[in-house]
Amino acid sequence: MAQTETMRLLDDFPRIQRGRLTTVQANLGYVCNQTCFHCHVNAGPNRREVMQRGTVDELLAFLERAAIETLDLTGGAPELNPHFRDLVIQARALGVEVLDRCNLTILSQPGQEDLAHFLAQQRVGIVASLPCYLEQNVDAQRGDGVFEASLTGLRQLNALGYGMPGSGLELNLVYNPQGPELPPPQAALEAAYHQYLEDHYGIVFNGLYTIANMPINRFAKTLARKGEYNHYMQTLRLAHQDANLEGVMCRSLISVDWQGFLYDCDFNQMLHIPLAATGRPRSHIRDLDPRHLLDADFAVADHCYGSTAGQGSSCGGALG
Repeated sequence: MAQTETMRLLDDFPRIQRGRLTTVQANLGYVCNQTCFHCHVNAGPNRREVMQRGTVDELLAFLERAAIETLDLTGGAPELNPHFRDLVIQARALGVEVLDRCNLTILSQPGQEDLAHFLAQQRVGIVASLPCYLEQNVDAQRGDGVFEASLTGLRQLNALGYGMPGSGLELNLVYNPQGPELPPPQAALEAAYHQYLEDHYGIVFNGLYTIANMPINRFAKTLARKGEYNHYMQTLRLAHQDANLEGVMCRSLISVDWQGFLYDCDFNQMLHIPLAATGRPRSHIRDLDPRHLLDADFAVADHCYGSTAGQGSSCGGALG
């Protein structure tokens, strides 16, 4: 039996202060049609946590009163929330840009056959997980058959105009490493993705986001079981760049969980570290005054080194 490593704490991440709030990242639930070993959410088909209608309405009310620019929808597979489409329609009616963090395989799930058309009709930006352009690597990380199902989803999106020049339908892919190492330089990897996917499959997209694996939940437990957790944390810490602190996405973002409670980022949400600005153990979206966020401290911990190591890593890819 593998020996589980004792996970040492560093507790020395630099202080971060918030800027102007522009983005709400909402986790619509932990239900997913995939079970990926690197998933920091521990999402999967057997999870039952789903944002209810009342919380969706409170989220929409906050978008309007805070003049939010971008609603970033995540999960699990956010599309499996029964209120997903109504939330998108109402947010777009408010003039809010909507991003869907899509795993691509959801587009071919029973009952979701028209999902790609819906997303295109609402002009939803898609941030699609594709952790490699090689089949064996994707299937090893995400499950047998995921690569081929992802290609099917990408072809659907391309056929609707996603990723095509001048269409205005943004399709950005997401790469994350296979294990406990930093992502390679984003620009060079993006060029390789473009060439390989177009040459071999005729698939096009707008950009590539490289995101470091966060030492949280399922991935952290895998590292500890293999005796690699402390080494990975030291790798992240030693690669920290102060210049990345200014560009981390969390300075202009709040994270909302499936119950409507607030966090400084999605990773803090998974670790149950509450929003620092209010100083309360739990703050809810219905009660938040966005004016209280400006220049407030951000709750930080060891995992934050995953955002500032090397070229940096955020929900929008490399920082520099």
